[in-house]
Amino acid sequence: MNSIEVCFSPELIHLHEVEGKIVVVVDIFRATSTMVAALASGVTEILPFADLEACRAMQAEGFLIGGERNGLTAPGFEMGNSPVAYLSGGYEGRRLAMTTTNGTQAIEKSKGAAEILIGAFPNLQATVSYIQGQHLDVLVHCAGWKGRFNLEDSLYAGALVKSLESTHKADEDGALAMKSLFEREGHQLKNYLSKASHAKRLQNHGIESDIDFCLTLDLYQDVVKVDDRGFLVRI
Repeated sequence: MNSIEVCFSPELIHLHEVEGKIVVVVDIFRATSTMVAALASGVTEILPFADLEACRAMQAEGFLIGGERNGLTAPGFEMGNSPVAYLSGGYEGRRLAMTTTNGTQAIEKSKGAAEILIGAFPNLQATVSYIQGQHLDVLVHCAGWKGRFNLEDSLYAGALVKSLESTHKADEDGALAMKSLFEREGHQLKNYLSKASHAKRLQNHGIESDIDFCLTLDLYQDVVKVDDRGFLVRI
């Protein structure tokens, strides 16, 4: 049986081995949820950037540019970090360059893995089914909030541990703890995560619809991964 473990912050990724593993990067509020929504809504591919200015420069290459810092759209960017913004269409066939406070940093720090997948509740089951067909160990890489633990990413990690229990053994404390948390609170995701600090930050910006979307299970059958060029694509 393969293993599954959880890294709670990009600041802790150096304590984990990524080589030979599937790394699932998760930033529930909102980067990875937005990436899944954008690709499902017609964006052809996404190029993630850790750096704001490098991302901004891609506009000259014909990319749609999405930038977020501290929950707000970065100055001069066409898009922020809202998954709901993509649902009405109008972005079919576009390439997106994207940078966020936490999520794109976690992708950058996951390089070297056998595969990097993008985790979100709206495509949870599709991601589970794909992982079970690969027969590799899994590391869930939570983006957290500015280097700190957060509830929403960690609860997703627990959902993944629980969903993979028939094929992947959790034998480290973080994975076991998050599985227990999901078993206790997973039936009331929206109510439980309304207490999360980042949910409150987003509520202060008046974007409750983003929160609702991010916590909706299995809207899509798409699996999102980082390809050999460093682009996020649907598979």
